[in-house]
Amino acid sequence: MESNVISLEWHGDALVVVAAGGVESLRWEIVEQAADIVLEPIREQKAPMVVFDLSRVSYFGSVFMALLVRCHKLVRIRGGVMVLCGVHRLARDLLHTTALDTLWAIYDTREEALESIGA
Repeated sequence: MESNVISLEWHGDALVVVAAGGVESLRWEIVEQAADIVLEPIREQKAPMVVFDLSRVSYFGSVFMALLVRCHKLVRIRGGVMVLCGVHRLARDLLHTTALDTLWAIYDTREEALESIGA
């Protein structure tokens, strides 16, 4: 997986998925690899707490949205919580248009997001 797409950071028990500008052009061929990187640590957690930090991304398309939904489903099944932070206006508009903004709380900063999930 290209390092300019997704990286993972741990803050206590919370997994922070940091998306970079590369997600703007994420292709379907790569989404499985990205999903494996993100989903593996979620599968290992009893009640995963996940923050998607999108502060380095101004926009994304359906491929990345599919990855978000896939992560959301796994987190929910495992009794966890997933939130977003740092979502730029264009991406926020897209999430609103698709009604995906109703699935996740959206915070301005990573600190607010981590605090909201008790991390």
